[in-house]
Amino acid sequence: MYFTDRRDAGRQLAARLEQLRGQDVVVVGLPRGGVPVAAEVAEALGVPLDICVIRKLGAPFQPELGLGAIGEGGVRVLNREVMRLAGVSEKQLAPVEEHERAELARRVARYRDGRPGIALTGRTVVVVDDGVATGSSARAACRIVRHLGAARVVLAVPVAPSDWVSRLGEDADELVCVRAPLSFYAIGQFYQDFEQTTDREVAVCLDRAARRTAAAAGADEPGGGEDHPDRGPDGPAGAPAAEGEPGDRSGPDGGPGGPGGDSRGAHRGLFGRGFRRSQGGRPADLAADREVELPVGGGRSGGTLTLPADGATGVVLFAHGSGSSRHSPRNRFVAERLNRAGLATLLFDLLTEAEAADRTKVFDIALLAERLGEATRRLREQSAAGRLPIGYFGASTGAAAALYAAAEPGASVGAVVSRGGRPDLAAGRLPEVTAPTLLIVGGDDQLVLELNREAQARLRCESRLSVVPGATHLFEEPGTLAVAADLAADWFAEHLEAAGED
Repeated sequence: MYFTDRRDAGRQLAARLEQLRGQDVVVVGLPRGGVPVAAEVAEALGVPLDICVIRKLGAPFQPELGLGAIGEGGVRVLNREVMRLAGVSEKQLAPVEEHERAELARRVARYRDGRPGIALTGRTVVVVDDGVATGSSARAACRIVRHLGAARVVLAVPVAPSDWVSRLGEDADELVCVRAPLSFYAIGQFYQDFEQTTDREVAVCLDRAARRTAAAAGADEPGGGEDHPDRGPDGPAGAPAAEGEPGDRSGPDGGPGGPGGDSRGAHRGLFGRGFRRSQGGRPADLAADREVELPVGGGRSGGTLTLPADGATGVVLFAHGSGSSRHSPRNRFVAERLNRAGLATLLFDLLTEAEAADRTKVFDIALLAERLGEATRRLREQSAAGRLPIGYFGASTGAAAALYAAAEPGASVGAVVSRGGRPDLAAGRLPEVTAPTLLIVGGDDQLVLELNREAQARLRCESRLSVVPGATHLFEEPGTLAVAADLAADWFAEHLEAAGED
């Protein structure tokens, strides 16, 4: 780990930006996690601090597919080529933009507490986030501040993948990074403390910076701050808590319809009867969902077991990656494709809510594999679905957990699929995997692609490496996630059916 927390990261980053001292500079942080980092940079340089609130414009039929982004002042940046390929018109995008404009205004008001934004025209603007993974948020922010009049744009982050310059170099005039490691999976792996930043923390950072700037200018201090009487525990009194920003971190931020519905009422065992027809994005006659609970870490973890209406040839357990959960829109999208192919799915959380905040547990592959194995045993003992051939689908670190669990003696796993996975994190167990394994990687995810090639060389089972052209790590590009889902469905259908005949 390189940084104690975001403030430590900000201080280290500020040391790399000393050349900007004395210039006409404004530092803007990306809410929420980038603001504490930006606050340290702005204070060290003695310059104003502001925010760049962005909202992603997703396709109406597939919200996780980014068509562009919007910012303050009516600014929007669109990817016309993606819109054309997705077949989305300006008219179809209008309701999405209207909704996101309202949310953007709400967040701006919440964070700034009535203060106007700082003018950027003709100034050097330093865009700061707590790190770069895919870079979609940082790219949008750089374009937005340029639209708002920035004469020069500097993108500065504590940590980024080693190839970040080639991916983001066209969006900023200068790129500054404290660390750019070759082995990079998630931003949080480089922080000792990567707790989620709250709305209140963002507002407090801005209040303090505004007072500092006003004092330096000899003006009266603006009101507000930590003890502002009109501010509730997480923002303006009466305002609802905001959800996470869209961008580099995968999570429950919307996406294609998938397993859903409530979990009210008593469960009849862990995998009892009482399935209900899906009420999410899936057609009602296609599949039935059952909300279940699993014993995890001395507590309980929620899960969704989905059975196709016409019966299933196998059941696939999902192992989610770092920073994700069973509500991940990408995994839910894949699960729906598997259901359509006649496969049952079980999506559940490998960690409790408290454990998910502990970064050491998030990357503890042995622990995640143990939880996956326990869920498999419970499924086999307590559900009719457990008599079906079993497969594992893992994304990111979840792929390592899936392979680790599949390597256990007596695991009897019929097939494994890794999507954008890190099988190298289970390197020592790979030669022991006997289940046919499919490794799916984006063609533009060069670092992970190389790691998967090396991992495949260690496998002794039937294996295949499928590269999806034009896809990056999160498969955000038009149609790429659907390609990955179809590859997974074909692999499971073939190998689980064969396992069922043995």
